[in-house]
Amino acid sequence: MERKLMGVPFTPRANIIMTICLGTIACVVTSGCLLWFAWPYSDYERHVGWTVEQPVPFSHQHHVAGLGLDCRFCHSSVERSAQASLPPTFTCMTCHSQIWTNAAVLAAVRDSLLRNTPMTWQRVTNVPDYVYFNHSIHVVKGVGCESCHGNIAAMPLTYKAKTLTMQFCVNCHRDPGPNLRPAENIFDTDWHRGPDTPGPAALMALYHLGRRNLTECSICHR
Repeated sequence: MERKLMGVPFTPRANIIMTICLGTIACVVTSGCLLWFAWPYSDYERHVGWTVEQPVPFSHQHHVAGLGLDCRFCHSSVERSAQASLPPTFTCMTCHSQIWTNAAVLAAVRDSLLRNTPMTWQRVTNVPDYVYFNHSIHVVKGVGCESCHGNIAAMPLTYKAKTLTMQFCVNCHRDPGPNLRPAENIFDTDWHRGPDTPGPAALMALYHLGRRNLTECSICHR
């Protein structure tokens, strides 16, 4: 009695389909892992380039590049304090009590003065609570505002220009020379090195930045 042959459950095409499916699964898993590791380091996650909604759409481009206001007119404590400080309302009203006095966009400023309550500005750049950053020591040692904040004088609305990660800071501390500039150019956010600008080594000597601090930084952050 002859046995009847059973039908083949899989066709030769099944091998190809299975290979494609397994390859797709492997690609999805690998891509997911890479995204999971890389996402926290992306500029998108760190909000680099994002403007922050403020109670008043203050334009550095208009006030600094256009009108020529010095950074220290508003950030008055940046040379002597850990905080750069934000201007009190009466600093804004020094000018706006005479110009744009009825502008709707400045209603929040006038209301702040009337109620004697400070403006609630939203932070654009931030560091973790365990990080201590002192503006004054960086400024008096030749680090310009642009090194951390970008060319803020060209920003119609303020945004975070640099990542400000620990690696960002460590790279500068290991080799600060390229980020140093003459004292008269500290607050010039559009400054560029010229042929007469002292070199990085000369600026480090001028600001008394020796090898000791660089060595300590390298040891702690290897």
